[in-house]
Amino acid sequence: MVRILSDSTCDLSPELIERYDIKIIPLYVRLGDAEYRDGIDITPGDLYKWSDENNATPKTAAPGISFFTSFINDPGDEYIIFTISSSMSSSFNNARLAAEELNMTDRVFVIDSRNLSTGIGLQVLAACEMAEEGMSGKEIVDEISAIIPKVRASFVIDTLTYLYRGGRCSGLSALLGAALKLHPRIAVSNGEMHPEKKYRGSAKKYISDYVRDMEQDLLNARSERVFITHSGCDPETIGSVRDYLTELKHFDEILVTRAGSVISSHCGPGTLGVLFIAG
Repeated sequence: MVRILSDSTCDLSPELIERYDIKIIPLYVRLGDAEYRDGIDITPGDLYKWSDENNATPKTAAPGISFFTSFINDPGDEYIIFTISSSMSSSFNNARLAAEELNMTDRVFVIDSRNLSTGIGLQVLAACEMAEEGMSGKEIVDEISAIIPKVRASFVIDTLTYLYRGGRCSGLSALLGAALKLHPRIAVSNGEMHPEKKYRGSAKKYISDYVRDMEQDLLNARSERVFITHSGCDPETIGSVRDYLTELKHFDEILVTRAGSVISSHCGPGTLGVLFIAG
């Protein structure tokens, strides 16, 4: 049997995790001296409250090697482990070292997603479907390797405060962004995040502009699914994005997920992304 695992930054919903029987390996979130497991004993709401009260960004940490080995418990199975981009965390390297420590590199395949959030989730679900079709671990890895460059992951940010606190933008940029009501679009390419464009206006307007800018790419995307992933947005705004994607009549499945604490700690509340695989 091929078992599919992912670290918690894949931001898949509990329903999807249960439907596809995915094992989730949590990263850690540190609020001062206290440490919590992403998705288990901390929520993004807890994180935002602490961050605003302390004017600081939480620290995050990858699972240790021994923690990865605890998830690999049947030597007769094959395991495929997805991790957040290796340029963003040591999660990939620790998973790889765990496979070496167990002398199971022939049956434990560690995939550097070169992505984050449901940019990983898209890969995970594709792998699950391949496993259900009876493909071997090596065959799935080969197929996923071809998918990785086609994953399109981007987000539009409501506030630059959290990026500033985390050292990902300067204080001047954060100040100007707030004064001018700028909302940057951040995209993932080659495993790293890059700013692409800035939007203005209310959340409803700038999120609508962001999604509509992608219309042609969305219509050319693989039709299996598209994700709307957010870090705490107004339900009406999320609903309007879903309605727009529905009106395109292109995707078989439109999935809405909430970003976990690790991803939310960097992007802050009010962030929303539409993620898909290019055709």
